[in-house]
Amino acid sequence: MEKAILGTNIVTQVAILVHDIEKSCEEFAKFFGVDNPGHIVTDGYDVALTEYKGQASNARAKLAFFNVGDNLTIELIEPDENPSIWRDDLDKNGEGVHHLAFNIKGMKKIVENCEMNGFPLIQKGEYTGGRYSYIDTTDVLKVKLELLEND
Repeated sequence: MEKAILGTNIVTQVAILVHDIEKSCEEFAKFFGVDNPGHIVTDGYDVALTEYKGQASNARAKLAFFNVGDNLTIELIEPDENPSIWRDDLDKNGEGVHHLAFNIKGMKKIVENCEMNGFPLIQKGEYTGGRYSYIDTTDVLKVKLELLEND
């Protein structure tokens, strides 16, 4: 059997795009019978260094996280109006599952490996304690992937 392209096959997150994160948080909390975790707002370009399709973007989003297993999180994403994969996909496809995320080590090498296998980088950025990259695997896997590398 061939080695996994990402070096792992453990999904750590399922992300869902939403129009109204406050309402969605209330609904998920009610459904799971847990406290509403509230949301955070991502940093702007000055901190996150977000690039979408190779161009700098001040894209920001509201994020909420629900822990639904030992190592699995459901992430809700409400994007702002700046150019991003979140905004484009919400406008084009509406609310729903956006990506599966994987914790990885060696971001640069894994992104290169994805690109060599026909899966291009769409968006990348930094967050406190790490970095992320979105990889377009929709033609083959029918969903995008997010790579998360924590320091």
